[in-house]
Formats: sequence, structure tokens, C-alpha cells
Amino acid sequence: MRSGQQLDNGARGVPPMAAVRESAGATHSAIPFGQRLTCTIAEACEARGLGRTKLYELIGDGYLDTTTIGRRRLVLVSSLRALLAPEA
Repeated sequence: MRSGQQLDNGARGVPPMAAVRESAGATHSAIPFGQRLTCTIAEACEARGLGRTKLYELIGDGYLDTTTIGRRRLVLVSSLRALLAPEA
């Protein structure tokens, strides 16, 4: 790139990264969170307001159920609900 030349991805038809992330997440959120069977670690952290370290600690202690598909670990949404449910 020459001095003074500015890179303008929009002029070349390349969408900005925010638009790419937005479109990638659009199909994922088609099912409301409460009706989903599983969620990612990041989604579980956001839903419960916990950090990744604490979430993995809860998984290790057996408070949260997960499943692994390939290399991807998914948290069962039902176990997230049970984590904060009032005890009877």
C-alpha cells in the first residue's frame, strides 16, 4: 500500500466485520434461548453472568452438564436453569 492510500473495504464489496458477525449470528438465534437444548460456553457465561473460569469450575464440580461434539463443548440449557432454580 502506498503512502497516503487508505484501504476501503466497503468500496470493494467486502462487508465490514460487524456485518459478517451479525449475519453469522442471525441463523443461530432463530430458537429462543430458553427453548434450546444446548448453548456454547460463551453463551452460558453471558446468560448467567459468570466468567469462563467459574463456569468451568462448576462443570468440573458436577453442577453443570455438558456434552462434547468433536472438539466443541456445549452446556445443557436445562442444567443452567437448574443451577439457579430455588431449592424445594
